[in-house]
Amino acid sequence: MSQYHGKFIWYDVMTTDTRAAESFYRKAFGWSAKDAGAGGRPYTLFSAGSVDVGGLMPIPDEAKKKDVPPCWTGYIAVDDVDGYAARVKKAGGRLHRGPEDIPGVGRYAVVADPHGAVFIIMKGNSAEGPPQPAPDAPGHVGWRELQAGDGKAAFAFYSGLFGWKKADAIDMGKAGVYQTFSTGGGPVGGIMTKVPEAPWAFWLYYFNAEAIDDAVARVRSAGGRIALEPVRVPTGQWIAQCIDPQGAMFGLLAPKR
Repeated sequence: MSQYHGKFIWYDVMTTDTRAAESFYRKAFGWSAKDAGAGGRPYTLFSAGSVDVGGLMPIPDEAKKKDVPPCWTGYIAVDDVDGYAARVKKAGGRLHRGPEDIPGVGRYAVVADPHGAVFIIMKGNSAEGPPQPAPDAPGHVGWRELQAGDGKAAFAFYSGLFGWKKADAIDMGKAGVYQTFSTGGGPVGGIMTKVPEAPWAFWLYYFNAEAIDDAVARVRSAGGRIALEPVRVPTGQWIAQCIDPQGAMFGLLAPKR
């Protein structure tokens, strides 16, 4: 089993207007962007400094037909994409696309958990995998949060597939339990039952910033919206939830106001 198995290794955003989205993220995060050179597959690579952060692509035609909105999606490494696609289905999840190959990159499948939260399983061609920055590196994903259809059932699904372990469980009162989890090492994310108002279950990815107010101001200046104003969480960190101009949701995470 590889050292990356069961861990988040990549993120990308699919959108209705790639040129406008690229401009937004350049301004909001100071990322650089370049064409991935994927031949007939339009794909842009975002980087923070010299390290890649994630990708940008247009919404595929088959997703458009299903009215899939702009969104960020996370990739989880597996040692056998075909085998884990079958395991996802056996555990009650769904297979949306693949398994199929990305020439020169690896093999992947687009799947969803039993309540519909979408993620991608992938095995890269390189044994080394993409560079993994420090957990608090500015501009990179520092936290992964599942707004689940059912928090307990969701943790059982993911831990059964990938071996994730429970970390701290935070009692959020009426909002229920926020179960943090690790994929080997310290906590990397949390799972909670979504609020009734949320139309579907989804993963939300939080990008690291140095200070939350400055980060929120940059998002606003670049044309984004703030869905959740800055709030301090039990760890002492500050978070905010944002929506880019095309409608893709993401979070911000910072150690100070």
